[in-house]
Amino acid sequence: MADKNVSMRTPLSRVKGLGAAGHGVEHWWVQRLTAVANVPLLIAFVIIVAALAGSNYARALAIVSHPLIAIILLLAVISVVNHMRLGMQVIIEDYVQDNGWRIVAVVANNFYTAVIGAACVFAILKVSLGRILL
Repeated sequence: MADKNVSMRTPLSRVKGLGAAGHGVEHWWVQRLTAVANVPLLIAFVIIVAALAGSNYARALAIVSHPLIAIILLLAVISVVNHMRLGMQVIIEDYVQDNGWRIVAVVANNFYTAVIGAACVFAILKVSLGRILL
């Protein structure tokens, strides 16, 4: 009589909890977590930008220089850029058929998001720390 609990998975894969693709659901979870994190961060971002509307340079500098505002902006940039990178990677992996082009596209996606994220982080830090460094 056959055992009902026969599995095609190796004991190691059962312990690690990996799926058929071999990397589990970490990518899926991180994308969902960044999506949830983006909701309050982008609401705060919109409120900050609305508060800056019509402000002169000195007032805008004073608002962005506030540590809490700078931290919110930095967290929003990091979360949004990471979410964008993960989303584009899924699209690339699903729709680019050629393995070579897929690798090139994923690498280009990673570099693009890193450059955008670094530029945004640099700008926020330059504005928020500018008063301290002057």
